[in-house]
This record gives sequence, structure tokens and C-alpha cells, in this order.
Amino acid sequence: MKKYIYKLATAVFAVASLNACSLDEYNPSQKTADDVWSTFEGFKGLQSYCYQSLYGQLFSAYDFLSVAEGGTDCWLTPGGAPDYAKEVIYYDGLTTNTNATNKLWGQAYSMIGNCNAVVNRAADVTDGNPQDITTLVAEARCLRAYYYSILVTYYGNVTLNLEESSQSPVTSPVRSTIPELYAQIVDDLKFARDNLGTTPYENNRARVTKKTALGLLARVYAQGAGEYPELNLQDEGVSYWECARRTAEDLIANMGAYGAAIYDDVEDMWAQANNQNNKEALFVACGPNMLDAQTYNLSNTSNLHTYVFPKPSGLSNIFPTKDGATYQYGRVNNNTLAPSKYLIDCFDARYDKRWEVTFTTAFAQMSAVQNGGAYEVSNAEYSKFFNQKGGFSYVEITEAIQQEYGLDPSFIGKKIYPYFDYDGYWAEDAGWSTQPTSVKVWPKGEHSGDPTKLVDVKNPLVVPYPLAEDDDRFCIYLSKDKLTDADKAKRIYYCINIDDLFQQRGSGYEYRTSNIKVPNDFKMYPGLNKYIWTFEGSRSNNLQRFAGDIYIMRMAEVYLLAAEANVQLGNGGKAAEYLNVLRKRACRNANDYETHMKLSNATMDDVFDEYARELCGEYQRWPLMKRHKDTFESRLAKGNPRAAENFDPGKHYLRPVSYNFLSQIDNAAEYGTNGY
Repeated sequence: MKKYIYKLATAVFAVASLNACSLDEYNPSQKTADDVWSTFEGFKGLQSYCYQSLYGQLFSAYDFLSVAEGGTDCWLTPGGAPDYAKEVIYYDGLTTNTNATNKLWGQAYSMIGNCNAVVNRAADVTDGNPQDITTLVAEARCLRAYYYSILVTYYGNVTLNLEESSQSPVTSPVRSTIPELYAQIVDDLKFARDNLGTTPYENNRARVTKKTALGLLARVYAQGAGEYPELNLQDEGVSYWECARRTAEDLIANMGAYGAAIYDDVEDMWAQANNQNNKEALFVACGPNMLDAQTYNLSNTSNLHTYVFPKPSGLSNIFPTKDGATYQYGRVNNNTLAPSKYLIDCFDARYDKRWEVTFTTAFAQMSAVQNGGAYEVSNAEYSKFFNQKGGFSYVEITEAIQQEYGLDPSFIGKKIYPYFDYDGYWAEDAGWSTQPTSVKVWPKGEHSGDPTKLVDVKNPLVVPYPLAEDDDRFCIYLSKDKLTDADKAKRIYYCINIDDLFQQRGSGYEYRTSNIKVPNDFKMYPGLNKYIWTFEGSRSNNLQRFAGDIYIMRMAEVYLLAAEANVQLGNGGKAAEYLNVLRKRACRNANDYETHMKLSNATMDDVFDEYARELCGEYQRWPLMKRHKDTFESRLAKGNPRAAENFDPGKHYLRPVSYNFLSQIDNAAEYGTNGY
């Protein structure tokens, strides 16, 4: 997509850049805002800004991820950063001015004000196609509903305001009721459902469509039903759980008619080639095109991978790097969010390939033979243990490395060869120093350096399980299976049993904070690889920031919602059918499905575990746990005991109201902080 910029002549909606949508450039020059927005081009620019926060902040920075996944049974801080973001991960010191929750409030409300302006000003547009205007209004209402769903889920009964900020600033806001908020959200989504097409406006994948509205509608019904059973929320006389079931099942049964789809193989869902044209996606935060020179130097790209991935270069002798950065993994230097033992144990890797599709546990070096060895490492310290010739690289096991990592002496003098081979733009003066064009892998046992031997794979981050004991393409391996010392002695790579990364705390586990065997090995953990991209156009000029589409909602969640609603309505057998669709496509070997993966009846425990396997790290864990408060605290104690120790049910089922907001209104004491 081309990158265009709108410059709106007002401080209220000033736009620095918009890289999530393909838009025609418009410069209002000396015209007033009202003059600009009464034209279709100006109106369209105003409407496009409704998307800005999606990739601008919500889905490209750590804040929202920490709020949406933190404080749940699935995520902990690793041993190397035990107190990072402890406010949202462990409910330790959470206040109104905690950065992540404070920002989330402002980001959602700022976009709502813009959406309101679009909806309210549509009638004033003097030109343009009426159908186009209706479509853009429907998009704005869909987005407004989404932003309000964030607010009501995380902050409770916030203020419902349908006016644009510049027209009627509210200095003494009044909280709306939960039924009022949900009624408006549902009304907006139903309007979007009825007025959006099945293909996005101008064929722009960044824009919402009918399937977006339907998916969000099912999610919203489930959230309202689960959180507020005492209110018996209904839509046209039908309970929200029943509405959630009907909506999800309709979207599933009529996927083709709605332009929706689901992959038959979970590996295709996360294939690099499918990132920017993913048929399973219902709603995306659309990444900028880094092949466009106008967008290449933008900072508006994602750094999520730096938080959810470990730093193998911390074990520097066996995994040498230049300045701690790698082209295959990026510069992963935050390392603050790691899967809980509960989440890890959810995966039976013998049968469920979502284990390696989701988490990287085998860490490898790269070569660069595809471009003829043009990329050479010059850093002396890096080259001390990492050898290259013509772009083909290896790590030689010296006696010092053997002794430090406790490898078998028979490996001295042998080599660990690369797994990845990276072709890309290397010249700094060309401005594309990190852009991949082709990332392939070396077959096991291939040591020739012959580029014709390289193979294409769907996702080079996905290393098939289990890792063979004689595989010499990997430096570090985190083993899900318990390896004995005798098992480890057969392997040239340094092995860490994942269970050894944990220590018991109460009824659950937390990451240990001391070395297992060598310095820094306790800082390792299975790395979430959903936010590392290697396709051409996925890299900015900074290895800390990547540019790929992030899925705000995808079709797999609709199957989970259908299952969840059916369990709540007493039909575990039907729920199992929906879960089985996801389990079957994840089954490693088709012959194992009937015996080891198929469910005949589903309980809420099955639903919770399937959400964990399928959607971990995708911003849905805290909302799911919150809408099932009957098990929230017991699940927290098992998966995140430190959070359970701090959890106060009197306030922690809501996030704190924003300090920035409270400091700007006249009735802060009356409005309240949600107990903080």
C-alpha cells in the first residue's frame, strides 16, 4: 500500500502520520476545519484518522499488551526482569498514573472523539458518493464500538459521549450505566454489520468490514453476558449468551458469504507469506509498507517482539552476536513477558504443533550465502567464536565452551552450523540495511554452504518438534521434555529443561532468578514468535522495530466464542465440535487426532485451555478471565501466584481510571478511580 498523510487544520485532530490506511493526500491550506470536513476528501481524511491508534500505539507498543495479557494465569515476568511492569503483571503498585493503563484510557477516548465527529458531520458533506459516505460512517461506528468495548471491559461504567470533543467539552462527566454502554456498542456494531461490505473499502485490508462487525459483536455479547449475569443483558429480548452463540455460529456457518475463512492447517495461519493477506483475519492493525521509501524511517512500527522473546545472546560464547542483535530475531533487549508454567503445560507437544508454531525454543545462528557472502561480520569480538567464509557461518566448540556449558568432550573441535540463511539489503548507504528478501533454512546435516541446498519453509521461526539429539544447527535448546544428563551428553547444543527455569511459589510457579548452570541461562524462556516477521517489507531501519500486520481478531476466536457460549448454555457436546475444528488443524499427525486431540464434550476448563493454546499473546486473556469471575482467582493462584497474592477483588477486576483524565475534570472525586 502507498503511504499518504492527511494534515488537518486543527489542534484537536492534528495528524502527524497515518500508516495503517491507503489514503489520498489532502492539504487544507488556509481553509477552516469546517470547510475541509464538509468536502468528501476532507471528511475521508477525518474518518481515516479513526484508525490511527490501532497501529500507532495499541498494537505496536507494550502498554496495551501488558494490560490485556498481564495479571492473568498465562504470563509472568522472567527471571531476568522480575519486577518489570509489576503493576499490571502482578497488581503490585497499580495506580491511576500507571503508564500502561493511563495511556490505554486516553488512546481509546481520543479515537472515540474522532469517530463521533465522523458520524455527526456526515450529513454536512456537500459532495461525494452517498454510498461511500455511508460506508465510512459504518466504519467509524464499528471502530467507536471497538474503542468503547475496550473502555467498558477494562474500566467498567465509563462515560458514554457521542459528541466530538471540540464541540462540547465535558468538564464534569457522569458515568453511564453498563446497560447504556453495551446498548450503544451493540447498536453501532449492528449498524456496521448492515452497512459494510464483505470486501474492504477501496480494497484496503486496514479497513473494517462486515465480518469485523460480526466478530466483534459475538465478542461483545460474550463479555457483557459473562461479566454481568446479574443484569441479564438482552438484545431484542434475547440473552447476551444466546446472542453470542447465534452470532458466532452464523459467522461460522456462512463464512463464505461474509468473506471470512479459516486455515485448515494452523501453520498457514502464521506463515510469513500470509501475514499481510491473511484470510483468517477479521480485523487487523495494519503494518506500514517498509518497501515504500516514505515510510521506511517511521518509528511507527512494532517492537512487541523485544518484550516477549528472550535474549539468547546472553549466553554469548555459544551464541555470539554483533551488539546483541540478530537479523533472524531482531534486537531483543527488553525480555519482560514470559509464558507461565500453566501456559506451557497446556500444550502436549507430542500431538499439538501449536507448541512450536507459537513458541521458539531452539535458537540458531544464520548464514548469508544467498547474496554471495556480501554480508560479512567485522566486529572483532563477534568474530572471536563465530566464523564466516563466503557468508557461510559456524560456531566451533572450543575446550572453553565445552567446559563452560558442560558439553560432552567429544564435541570439542566440532561445529554448530547455521539454521537460517538470510538474503537482504545489506548496504547501509542504500537505506535497507536490515530488509530481508528471502529467509530460508538449511536442511539437517547440510554443511556444504551450497545455496541450492536451501529450502523454503512457511515460517523459519517454527522449528519442528522434537529437536533431534544429533541436530547440529542449534546453539541453545529449551526442552519441554525432561532430559537427563545422559540425554544432554548426546547433544552438541546447550540444553535447558524448561521445568528447571521455574521455582515453586504457593500453589503455582514463578521464574527462578539465579543461574541454573551458566551465567544468564536462567533468563531464557520460550519466546512468543507471533510478532517476529521475516517477509520482505517487514523490517524498519531499526532491528528493534518490525512492520507486520497484527490480528486484533481472527476467525479462530469465533470458534472459541461459539464453544464458550454453548458451554454457558449447557451444550458441552456442541461446544466440543467447535473446539475440535481448532484441535484437528493443530494435530501434528492426522492419525493421532481421534485418540489424543478430539473432544466429545467440553467444559469451561477445556475452553480456557483452548483459548490459551490458540490465542496466547493476542490481547484476550484478561477479558476472558474477567468474564468468568467464578474461576478468576483460582486460575490466577495456579498460573500466577505472585499476582494472586496481591489481587484485591474489591478493585482489581477493573483497571484504574486515568490520572490524566481525572486531573482535567472538575468532579474527579465524584467520578472516582475504580477504587485506586
